[in-house]
Amino acid sequence: MRPEPNRWLILVLVCIAQFMVVLDATIVNVALPSIQRGLHFSPTSLQWIVNAYTLMFGGFLLLGGRASDLLGRQRLFIAGVIVFTAASLMNGIATSANVLIAGRALQGLGGALVSPAALSIVTTTFAEGRERSKALGVWSAIAAGGAAAGLVIGGFLTESLSWRWVFFVNLPIGVAAALLSLRYVPNSRSEQRPETYDTGGAVTVTGGLLVLVFAIVKAQTYGWGSAKTMGLFVVAFALLAAFVAIERRSKAPLIRLGIFRMRSLSGSNGAMLLVASGLFAMFYFASLYMQEILGYRPLKAGFAFVPFTLGIIVGAGASQALIRHIGIRLVTYIGIAMGTVGLLYFARLPTHGTYVRDLLPTIVVVSIGMGMTFVPCTLLATTNVQAEDAGLASGLFNTSQQVGGALGLAILSTLAASRTSHLLGHGVATVAAHDAALTSGYHVAFGVGAAMLLAAFVVLAVTVRKQDVEQIDSGHVSLTPG
Repeated sequence: MRPEPNRWLILVLVCIAQFMVVLDATIVNVALPSIQRGLHFSPTSLQWIVNAYTLMFGGFLLLGGRASDLLGRQRLFIAGVIVFTAASLMNGIATSANVLIAGRALQGLGGALVSPAALSIVTTTFAEGRERSKALGVWSAIAAGGAAAGLVIGGFLTESLSWRWVFFVNLPIGVAAALLSLRYVPNSRSEQRPETYDTGGAVTVTGGLLVLVFAIVKAQTYGWGSAKTMGLFVVAFALLAAFVAIERRSKAPLIRLGIFRMRSLSGSNGAMLLVASGLFAMFYFASLYMQEILGYRPLKAGFAFVPFTLGIIVGAGASQALIRHIGIRLVTYIGIAMGTVGLLYFARLPTHGTYVRDLLPTIVVVSIGMGMTFVPCTLLATTNVQAEDAGLASGLFNTSQQVGGALGLAILSTLAASRTSHLLGHGVATVAAHDAALTSGYHVAFGVGAAMLLAAFVVLAVTVRKQDVEQIDSGHVSLTPG
């Protein structure tokens, strides 16, 4: 008789793999200049190192989440880790720009299989209540902290070894995670397995998300009001509308549309879309401010984010205790409010700022707020969900994060660039004027990001009611849909 699997060992294994995936989203950023010189990327094609990953990750998340329910969560998790690790090797030995872009797309596909499968493994391993709250606290801290850690590790590897090591570092992690998961993670799946698969739904939703994310990341190049951008959005929404129509008639839908009647799930996903839009771009603009305005080297800029990782861990830990005392809704409101205040403070950064006076206090406030936001939002998104829908709920939540992050970065980058261009005009600017114009652009981005967080606050306040979170606040176990 096979012994009962150790739940906390399972949590460690899936968190390691998730850390690798999240880490990769930022570890490449500080290596971009070195990669550009090494593989002769043009300025316009360099963005596809990031965009190819985002495109595939965001496009295949829902399909990956549902596939894990039907085919087995362990099976999809290990498959995703293998694809991600193989793609990392491909990137590390890439000899041309096209090979690296293809490898990044393959990494995104692997991540789209790993993330929803990993989160659904956590939610099916730990029953609703205090243990799941603890587990998701660890999960959220790892997921959010990995983004900040990527900046530090990426800077160290790029300066100490070479840009290729930002990909090679994934190899031992991926191999260990795959082998240990094969041994210790059970292959759970939905008990209600359909006789047929929803091929039409899978094609339309994956195609719709791919085109939507592609439209978002290309809007900077084409222009938000251009015919090309509008055409892409029309195609994306047409595919997603066709998906909804197919799901209404399908005998075995990829996504049960009735799942959105759970206010806790709908509200948390809507809020996370907005939170990710505002907060994920913060790494990008804060890193640019440090390097372009304050003159930090990549490694120094990476280390400047170390308190961010610590703050997320503190916020995630505090949220677990606070949820039991003041309730999950109030904890979420406090976390979002802290993030909003932090972004507003970022929106006043001076051109001659200092780390201790201008950056550190804001990093501390925003990071603790993120920890106190991600834990309760993850709990809300997975509460009241039947076990057979765990992968679907996880895929929805990850999709909200990924699409929100891509949307926010595209919008805020466009607004920041427009503000900078307007201030500089067409003349030759002095160094001081150039720095002032760049900083003003960053101010616009941070200010709009704060507005996005305020919108997330409103979405949660309107959609999630006290009765929707009774199981979480009381610590009782329940698998009954809300």
